[in-house]
Amino acid sequence: MAVEVVPGVTADAEVAFGKPVIAGTRIPAAKVLSQLAGGMSADEIQAEYDLTPAQIQAALRYAAWLAEHEVIRAHAG
Repeated sequence: MAVEVVPGVTADAEVAFGKPVIAGTRIPAAKVLSQLAGGMSADEIQAEYDLTPAQIQAALRYAAWLAEHEVIRAHAG
């Protein structure tokens, strides 16, 4: 059963080993983010993976959600 992580991104144990994907696809959100970080434009990613602008935004929303919830504990050394 798919669980919505953020709007437009879901996770399902039966799809992509439970990794978050763009809703309705098998495309990992991390793949979209990796392509953006690597310099591909949103238009290029849309064409390559047959995604909509809203689906690209969903991947960015997921990245923002991850950054907001990440806690890094620095150790004094």
